Amino acid sequence: MASFMGLFPYNMAGPLNFYHHNNYKYQIGNHRNSALFSCIDHNLTQHMLSCKRQSCSTSTITCSAANKPSPSTEVSSTAKIRSEVLSPFRTVRMFFYLAFLASGALGGLIATTRLIAALANPSRAAEVPEILKGLGIDIGAAAIFAFLYYRENKAKNVQLARLSREENLSNLKLRVDEKKIISVSSLRGVARLVICAGPAPFILESFKLSEPFTQSLLDRGVLVVPFASNGNLPSFEFDEGEEMKELTTKRKRLWQLAPIYVSEWSNWLDEQKKLAGVSPESPVYLSLRMDGRVRGSGVGYPPWNAFVAQLPPAKGMWSGLLDGMDGRVL
Repeated sequence: MASFMGLFPYNMAGPLNFYHHNNYKYQIGNHRNSALFSCIDHNLTQHMLSCKRQSCSTSTITCSAANKPSPSTEVSSTAKIRSEVLSPFRTVRMFFYLAFLASGALGGLIATTRLIAALANPSRAAEVPEILKGLGIDIGAAAIFAFLYYRENKAKNVQLARLSREENLSNLKLRVDEKKIISVSSLRGVARLVICAGPAPFILESFKLSEPFTQSLLDRGVLVVPFASNGNLPSFEFDEGEEMKELTTKRKRLWQLAPIYVSEWSNWLDEQKKLAGVSPESPVYLSLRMDGRVRGSGVGYPPWNAFVAQLPPAKGMWSGLLDGMDGRVL
């Protein structure tokens, strides 16, 4: 059987775009010293591949690209690099833990063989207490460094899982207006997103509760992403009166974002709820830092007043200095 591997450039800003339905046919023809593989793409240019074979029979392989790729469960290289940057000495610590563990295990093995020899020879009975002391030290050292390695490796896996979820979040898509679609990562350093996820009445009530804090939230770079878990996003009512024109403009700006590719958003939110031990039907909110990482979450309505009190202004003399004061990462 022949196997094919496609090599595609990785886009650091988001996932590969496989949104086209392309059908490919691979034909293998009989040749005496070589086999000619021709790949015909109905939407792209014609490619020719050749490889040497002694003999092969005529066959046709048909494959098609799905509308969207299934998400990979493997940790991406970007998440691994970010993990190394956040914990630069973890690899060194884990190396020494393994080295000391191996040293203790080897010492314990040698002490065990000496103990067996001493027990078998009555003339060496006086050496038994000293050998047991050394064996205990070796076993204790091996156990300690095994525990330290296990704890470090567990922390590494937890960090990689969190960074992987953050990367998946950054690849989700948002609609700004009818003509503009961006990824969440495009708003890093620009806005602090607040994701409201729940049924339509929950989102509508969150919209009403945010009204007194509209200006303060915008000053802090907050933008809201309403996600209707039941698939029915409510239509927001704005006061179009002349007196409320300025406030209405700001309200529309605060609530201008809309998630697209709902299934991807739903899968990511379901994973977050599962990790937090929250019921899938519970309405929740998630608050992101300026760098796009999750800083806070909870069940129920977003605490707009707390956001105003905790977040620094996005502009002004304190903007650059206080960008790291968004809160600790969850």
